[in-house]
Amino acid sequence: MTPPEAPDRETGTMPPAASSCPDAGTAARPLTVLKTRKSFLMAARAARQGTQSMMVQARQRGAHEEAGGIRVGFTCSKKVGNAVARNRAKRRLREAARAVLPEAGRAGWDYVLIGRAGATADRPFHLLKGDLAHALRKLHGVRS
Repeated sequence: MTPPEAPDRETGTMPPAASSCPDAGTAARPLTVLKTRKSFLMAARAARQGTQSMMVQARQRGAHEEAGGIRVGFTCSKKVGNAVARNRAKRRLREAARAVLPEAGRAGWDYVLIGRAGATADRPFHLLKGDLAHALRKLHGVRS
């Protein structure tokens, strides 16, 4: 199993997920990683939706801010566990975001995914992706 790729240090964009479909990366929008405390705090004041495996905070960026693409941040508190457990939870959130956000996310929005103790690292991956998709539908007001 190969480790997930890290975001490009200069642009902050995450590489597209590998797929068996040859043209899968062409339609996917790249995700930009939130890095500054200010960005995380602005998302914390916005809408949030909890699921069994994570908390998702989402906000639409204003007209005066950088408007292009989807931005996403990941965080886990020390309640999740030691550094190894927190990093594992964030890796799983990162992969779920790569799989779900290009289709379910909206351009011009910031998302912060917050890991939960035990649940994020232990939940089966297909359910983790389902939780993220459900949270995005609720945040965007889409009826399912």
